[in-house]
Amino acid sequence: MHPGSRKEFNASFNENAYSQFVKAIDSDYPGMLDFRIAETPVFIPSPLKKNLLLACDEIIETLLSPDFREKTERAVPADQSVPNENEHTSFLAIDFAISKTETGELVPQLIELQGFPSLYGYQAYLSETFPKHFSIPNNFEYTLNTHSYQEYIDSLRDLIVAGEDPEQVILLEIFPEKQKTRIDFAITEEMIGVKAVCYTKLIREGKQLYYEKDGRKIRIKRIYNRLIFDDLAKYNDLKTSYQFTDDVDVTWVGHPNWFYRISKFALPLLKSRFVPETKFVSDYNMVFPADLENYVLKPLFSFAGSGVKIHVTEDMLTTLPDPENYILQKKVVYEPVIQAPDGLVKCEIRMMYGWPDNSERPELMISLSRLSRGEMIGVDFNKNFTWVGGSACYFEK
Repeated sequence: MHPGSRKEFNASFNENAYSQFVKAIDSDYPGMLDFRIAETPVFIPSPLKKNLLLACDEIIETLLSPDFREKTERAVPADQSVPNENEHTSFLAIDFAISKTETGELVPQLIELQGFPSLYGYQAYLSETFPKHFSIPNNFEYTLNTHSYQEYIDSLRDLIVAGEDPEQVILLEIFPEKQKTRIDFAITEEMIGVKAVCYTKLIREGKQLYYEKDGRKIRIKRIYNRLIFDDLAKYNDLKTSYQFTDDVDVTWVGHPNWFYRISKFALPLLKSRFVPETKFVSDYNMVFPADLENYVLKPLFSFAGSGVKIHVTEDMLTTLPDPENYILQKKVVYEPVIQAPDGLVKCEIRMMYGWPDNSERPELMISLSRLSRGEMIGVDFNKNFTWVGGSACYFEK
């Protein structure tokens, strides 16, 4: 997207350097890299950086409104509501497609947002690793509110550990060793001393939670939550002493209820030129747009792209048994803006915020990018392609 930096990077790129880059990551974390890394980072020019920050600020203003929690009460399923909800989310991830206006201006268009942690450890590590194998211009940076790798780690520790003994803070997942994001768990533990613990290993005694480590039973005071109910539902026969909805004496960093509140459910509440028209299907009262080919249908309570329909028909909408649980969103046109050696590639940017309990608003920490040649962003739409996958972002200073 930044022509000079793109030209310079592509001219110096070679497959051997990329191969060594991937091997170096696998050497640091053997067997943990379970997703494709794109051959290139994304170089974000100043005008697009400005638009991304403006778009995020406008979205955050809605989240800060006094009635946001009231408007999103229905988002949290009654049988999945977890006690001791924070006043606000601890994490905010905002996904934008990069589009182009009629005048040629690059602009972000909102795709998704989530009140759930993303790859905060891995993205910093990846952003530090790219310059060891490729030339990254000095006038670009991967963070906007910290100025060194160590300063970023300190900020992440302050958010997640918040002054507790790191041994009494856990990263909670279900079978973390099997998750595609396990490389992030390992990096996070190295960074801030917080260990990934399986949901099945938690021990509840009254309102207190424990886990075992090296033959010792350790009380848990704080949970960095990476577990979602959708994943838990895959295991019907689990027998555990702790249930997700139990009232226990812990503080959450990433409370589970915010996963639902800040999700597709919140999209119809947002108003911005960077947010495509989005409405609950029930709000149309059976009078739908004539140009449904320009819309995408998304179920509210399904995640990771599951159930999304990109070819929408009126019959599909009129036969929904629960239209209040679906949104109809104006399609976003991804502009192919990344010049690969063999053509142009589409791009999505995730802006990743942290929000400490005592802070008035979230703070931008880092970002990630996903490159695609397929009809949608995602592994299934990009099989057998190169210059696609997850990557880092560098912003023009």
